[in-house]
Amino acid sequence: MQDEELPEVLSQAIVCPRDKLPLKRKGPFLLCRNGHYYPIVHGVPVLLVAGCEQTIEVANASLAAARRFATGETPEDPLFTATLGINEEERQGALAEIRQASAPVDPVAKFMIGATNGILYRDLIGKIGEYPIPELRLSPGVGKQLLDVGCNWGRWSVAAARLGYRGIGLDPSLGAVLAARRITKQLGLEAHFVVGDARFLPFVGNSFDVVFSYSVIQHFSEQDARTAVAEVGRVLKPGRTSLIQMPNKFGLRCLFHQMRRRFRQPAGFEVRYRSIHQLGNLFSSAIGPTQFSTDCFFGIGLQATDLRFMPFGRRCLIRASEFLRVLSDHVPILTHLADSLYIESVKPAQLTSG
Repeated sequence: MQDEELPEVLSQAIVCPRDKLPLKRKGPFLLCRNGHYYPIVHGVPVLLVAGCEQTIEVANASLAAARRFATGETPEDPLFTATLGINEEERQGALAEIRQASAPVDPVAKFMIGATNGILYRDLIGKIGEYPIPELRLSPGVGKQLLDVGCNWGRWSVAAARLGYRGIGLDPSLGAVLAARRITKQLGLEAHFVVGDARFLPFVGNSFDVVFSYSVIQHFSEQDARTAVAEVGRVLKPGRTSLIQMPNKFGLRCLFHQMRRRFRQPAGFEVRYRSIHQLGNLFSSAIGPTQFSTDCFFGIGLQATDLRFMPFGRRCLIRASEFLRVLSDHVPILTHLADSLYIESVKPAQLTSG
């Protein structure tokens, strides 16, 4: 499996995340002319930057596991669960699922559901019998190239592929990215995946029609968030759009969470809460003209497409959120009270000389 070739679309899109130079294949590694090298695991390039402070610890675990694999070590754990960031019970549950060859849901997705979808899904960990694929609020994108930043096991990449986008997903978790690759193949969809860091996007500039991200940049420090958003602007084609989800500092549920931690400064991978004004400044300065819309109320991650998974009380909560979301299109002030926002930014078209 170490000799598995990279898909052409991926080979043409990726560059060294440090200096943006082209990469050449040499055995189980990719190298740039400055001597930076990156492992390949089962056809997935691991383009993380070593030697810097990572935004999440799973990145270091992914680097270590990928290097061991590329140097010929056979992994004892085929799911690379040490790179997932889940607890030991969940890790063992995922490994036990491997024996069920005909299981309809990939083990990683089954046990990552709480981490990727939010607190309302905690009771579904290890229990889902189908993939909870959300609705991507974009128009159909037949042939358009989409980057999913922080794709994890690929739920948004699946949603994008079903809308016709040619998607590339990126995440620092090797185990999650390999799961995303398995899942899209299982579902008969075309998508490609890279292990990488949102602050060092390993892609050619001006190459994506859409950059999407959900529940990722909200965990970054101010400096890391500025760097990541600037990278989104760099890889986005002129005149094209990014759609990024972020929490709202003044959302009712977000205020509750801030009160619980006594409004102290966040640490590590904790959620950072920013106001619409702060978010507008961040995205408009790094990408271009920016506007906001409501994602949901009463938390982050509530999806109407997941009603069938929920008990009665949570279905009522999701329906109430959906009602307010639709109403916010006609009563814009409600967006300022939403807990989760979509930020849509357009990169200005390049000026042409007369």
